[in-house]
Amino acid sequence: MSQPRRLTDRNALSRNRARAASSTLSACFLHEQAMSELKERLSEVNRKFIQPAIVTGFPETWRPLLPEARIVADEDVLDLAEGAHDLVIHGLSLHWADDPVGQLIQSRRALQPDGLFLATTFGGRTLQELRATLGQAESEVMGGMSPRVLPMGEIRDLGALLQRAGFALPVADSVIHDVSYRDIFHLMHDLRAMGETNALADRRRIATRRAIFRRAAELYTQSYPADDNRVVASFEIITLTGWAPAPDQPQPLRPGSAVARLSDALGTTETKLKN
Repeated sequence: MSQPRRLTDRNALSRNRARAASSTLSACFLHEQAMSELKERLSEVNRKFIQPAIVTGFPETWRPLLPEARIVADEDVLDLAEGAHDLVIHGLSLHWADDPVGQLIQSRRALQPDGLFLATTFGGRTLQELRATLGQAESEVMGGMSPRVLPMGEIRDLGALLQRAGFALPVADSVIHDVSYRDIFHLMHDLRAMGETNALADRRRIATRRAIFRRAAELYTQSYPADDNRVVASFEIITLTGWAPAPDQPQPLRPGSAVARLSDALGTTETKLKN
């Protein structure tokens, strides 16, 4: 039986992350933003979690979020025991998973009944500018395109994965962070410092021609300008929330079972649609 095709070259990903971790110029501001969002959400939950776990490829970056949490590498098979945790956080690593729904299922199984799952991941609008300009530049220079920017999930698809994984009360939401850079090379330098450079299994394994980067820099400056002669890069961070099923959880009402009108609650007049 043939092996399933892999999206990610895990060896290359590990090298990229190790290089970023050892660099004095590590760029972890997006991780800090994601952790700040999760910390705020946890503060709104009326519960003290005593057996948390954090799944991440950046253990030293995420450890301060919950110093008492068990840190777990984001491998294909997660080192999580069934029913061992009341909180599982997946920290900005899910976008590199070959089987994201498998990661969610393993996280759900690791939760105790009514345990909380939180995940942050980059969404499909992340680096849309870089994807477009590199693709156009390579097409012009080489007459074709190769995989350079990781394909990332859309919010609707990721929300559906929570349901497929068996979570109760699933919620997915996203925030776009627009970051300005001096130029495309400044952006790529930052991606290297984040450990987020190309680790696709199908990436081209030979050096990229300089003409591609020169043309991409021109296209980027023309198409995505920011103030002060800089360029903009988009990072979409999607947050997923779900609960391990439990008998005493609130249940959604059946469609059509409402006993009050929305128009009454809003103090407006209801207008029926014409057939």
